[in-house]
Amino acid sequence: MATVELSEKTFENTVLEGDIVLVDFWAAWCGPCQAFGPVFEAASEKHPDITFAKVDTDAEQALSAALNIRSIPTLMAFRDGIGVFAQAGALPGHVLEDLIGQIRGLDMDEVRAQIASAQDELNAPAT
Repeated sequence: MATVELSEKTFENTVLEGDIVLVDFWAAWCGPCQAFGPVFEAASEKHPDITFAKVDTDAEQALSAALNIRSIPTLMAFRDGIGVFAQAGALPGHVLEDLIGQIRGLDMDEVRAQIASAQDELNAPAT
């Protein structure tokens, strides 16, 4: 599956509608981004059930700022609409494959329970 370009208008729906969505934040002038691009593309061919998306940080500055992208390339991963990974830096192919395996292996009920627990702690009255 080829990668898809995301914009401020398409980002939210793509993340919310996909089971697993990997997003590469990049720019044309960025050497490490250019090195990571073929790795990301190759993974997209191996995993057609995953949405592989790219955000050009120069073209989508507001989206990049809203997501606090400070360094590129940055890879973000979402599962069931929940952000489960974010890291700056180009990943080697075997590391990306390992990450994909870890994302597939997540117990999303446990992830949701952890989020709910953290929110409960934030909303608890101070003692």
